[in-house]
Amino acid sequence: MLLTHHLDYLSCLLTICSTVLVGRRHWQGWVVAGANSVIISLIGLRTSQWGFVPANLFCIGIYLYNIWRWRAAEREPALAGK
Repeated sequence: MLLTHHLDYLSCLLTICSTVLVGRRHWQGWVVAGANSVIISLIGLRTSQWGFVPANLFCIGIYLYNIWRWRAAEREPALAGK
């Protein structure tokens, strides 16, 4: 129970970390953002704020798409050099 009580603080920290990472063009920022969306969905479920759940499932889909695109862009120059 204690862990779920402080998920909002963890979410705050993850939001800051993911924003900094994405701002520095690190694809890992999208992974952190995805983990944060899972936590926000858990908060929504625990507090009956149902709107958080579909919104964050949508965000997770966007994050996965962004990771896929960013990783593909990183591989392109490596493939061109072969």
